[in-house]
Amino acid sequence: MSLKHQPILPDLPIRQVEDMGLKELERIRLILRGGSVIEWRRMHFTTWDEVDRFLRLCQIDPTRKHDEEWVRTILADAVEYLRKTFNYKVADAVATPNMIHDLFMFASGQIDKKYRKIACIVLKVMHVIQHIEARDLLFKIAVSEAELAQLSAERVVAVIEEAKAKGLPIVDFSDSIKTRESVITKLIAKKESTATTVYDRTRFRVIVKERSDIIPTLYFLTQRLIPFNFVVPTQTENSLFRFKELIAQYPNFRRFAKKLHLDVDYEERMEAKRGNSFSGSTYQILNFVADVPIRLDQFLPPPELDDRARKARVTLATCEFQIADEKQAFENDKGENSHERYKNRQRTVVLKRLSRGLVVPRRSED
Repeated sequence: MSLKHQPILPDLPIRQVEDMGLKELERIRLILRGGSVIEWRRMHFTTWDEVDRFLRLCQIDPTRKHDEEWVRTILADAVEYLRKTFNYKVADAVATPNMIHDLFMFASGQIDKKYRKIACIVLKVMHVIQHIEARDLLFKIAVSEAELAQLSAERVVAVIEEAKAKGLPIVDFSDSIKTRESVITKLIAKKESTATTVYDRTRFRVIVKERSDIIPTLYFLTQRLIPFNFVVPTQTENSLFRFKELIAQYPNFRRFAKKLHLDVDYEERMEAKRGNSFSGSTYQILNFVADVPIRLDQFLPPPELDDRARKARVTLATCEFQIADEKQAFENDKGENSHERYKNRQRTVVLKRLSRGLVVPRRSED
């Protein structure tokens, strides 16, 4: 396997919580609550270079002709959808921008603010189309789930090593792939018994020194590995941070509280608290699911020889990330929180579901 085709990302220093602003706060919040960018009313890009970096993070290199052509194909599809379905009057400046970067600058209100709303709407539709194309690509080329898991693991490991080299206090890192038996058990334990609901086939566990190290580490991942818009909605379990308390703790966050897409009380008003019914009562973790963009050039013909009708070259590898501080990780691994007790509680539920209404024969003494 090789990651040589991925675009080069310019280097950036670690950003501490005290130096973060509205942009960083919105992106962190998206992960902490498992939200969706479809709810957003604006983007937060301020410079052309920032947009360029984001595109590269999405595995799109704007300097490659075929990459730019593909983005414009997705843009044209989004504009056609809006015009055809809702009779939206999408301005030509948004539908065919001089540079793809302009679309993001429009949506951020940095240039021609009159286009901000329609540019945001277009980007939201592009976000959905991009996911459809990424999934379709996996059905059309010969790449196995194991190969995709290996490619995503290579990307994650490289980013974690970079984070350590830059001084982030990551004291432990591990990755795992669910066994077939574990997938079967989880599917039966869940009421929604479909394979598409298992998001943690590939899982990465990151342990940092102190709880205060989690937010900088999390934001670093959104800068080097996971585009903020690729967080899978509703799949976050966050028992480490209360967003309102996070706002109160840092003065720089309090300054932006009134500018957030959603008010600071939103999380507390959510009707149902998410959680894992098999976890111990004192188990605490930040657990979220994200789509890691992966280029599949090595499985495809060179761009100049590519005669496919749809020329997507980037797919998405759905991965689960677990982050905790060292002290909490220790607590999570003992007593009722231990993994073995977690699995036992899960197996008990599975056995009850399988045997309900049936007579299960006892084992013979032989």
